[in-house]
Amino acid sequence: MRQQKSRLIGYARVSTDEQATEAQEMELRSVGCDVIVQEHGSGASRARPTLARLMRDISVGDTLVVVRLDRLARSVSHLLEVIEDLAAKGAHFRSLRDPIDTSTPQGMFSLQVLGAVAQLERALISERTKAGIQAAKARGKKPGNPGIRERRPEALAKMTAAQKAAYGERIQATASQWLPTVRRMRPDHTWDDIARVLKQRGLDWTPERLRRAVRWMVSEGMADAALLRKSPPRLPEDRLMTLVVGIHSSNPDLTLREIASQLERLHERTPRGGTKWAPSSVKNLLDRARRSGLLAA
Repeated sequence: MRQQKSRLIGYARVSTDEQATEAQEMELRSVGCDVIVQEHGSGASRARPTLARLMRDISVGDTLVVVRLDRLARSVSHLLEVIEDLAAKGAHFRSLRDPIDTSTPQGMFSLQVLGAVAQLERALISERTKAGIQAAKARGKKPGNPGIRERRPEALAKMTAAQKAAYGERIQATASQWLPTVRRMRPDHTWDDIARVLKQRGLDWTPERLRRAVRWMVSEGMADAALLRKSPPRLPEDRLMTLVVGIHSSNPDLTLREIASQLERLHERTPRGGTKWAPSSVKNLLDRARRSGLLAA
């Protein structure tokens, strides 16, 4: 089979809908970017649906290209997170106006320097914060925002907005770990089933927290609204079949015995009501799923 050609994928971002990305696009095309995606959003926010989709779909060997670092990241630490995610997928990063190209030794050296700068930046911020709190206490001032202590509406509104932004950043940062499983299992499975499968993989989700996270992804255009549809009622054996399919799809390398062990840890009873699962019972359910079209043959 012929190997897919690696691509240069340009990312152009401007802060408002009134601004245009043409200048960035021209520069990206000049270096050979055959795909260019556009984003309109503040540099202070990590909630960028277009970038999230790009990071999800980028392939091994591809290179994400920007004109300047500030088009991609709001801080050094954010930049390093994005580059780490790219590296995990076997992709590279390049900035045209900065000495960053992770496909070259020189670019990796520059990246290491940035990492050291980010570490220093965090240490300095922490030191300044502690010094500021101590100075305020010495002057007899209470720590924290006085507007929040006094329940001022404008201060509370700002706090709520900041909390929502922070929540969105946390969800996006971990989505690659749990969202693929949700996509494979919803809406055929209940949120309880999916949360239990994720827990077996070391991800601690409650059904309600998982539903809320998916609802946020849908509201931001990063996930299909069909994921939120109500699960259809199923007979006990139908539910077991789709559960086994979900476990198998989450990790196709699992053996029948390993799937059986997972079902036992989930305290799922066999079709006959037993507590001990045999590999043959798992195979029967998978074969039935293939016959019904639920699983590819």
